[in-house]
Amino acid sequence: MESKVIIYSTTHCAFCKVEKQYLQKMGIEYTEKDIETDQDAYNELMQKMGGAVQGVPVTDIDGTIVLGFDRNKINDALKTKGLMQST
Repeated sequence: MESKVIIYSTTHCAFCKVEKQYLQKMGIEYTEKDIETDQDAYNELMQKMGGAVQGVPVTDIDGTIVLGFDRNKINDALKTKGLMQST
């Protein structure tokens, strides 16, 4: 089963690396999809975003889309979806 957190990223994206480290540190499982090398991932992201992607990372947290590495929005979405313990 695919994880409920998907990070759409590219290999040269510094914020993507930081976000992945952040989620790992919190013990959150995620699936990474590189939109540069995986055409299906790119198409999937374009469909979710209505054809307009400004940059990466784009994180899909069980249906909630977070643009960029926004700790507060990521944490809020994880808590709302029951994927992270409230602190």
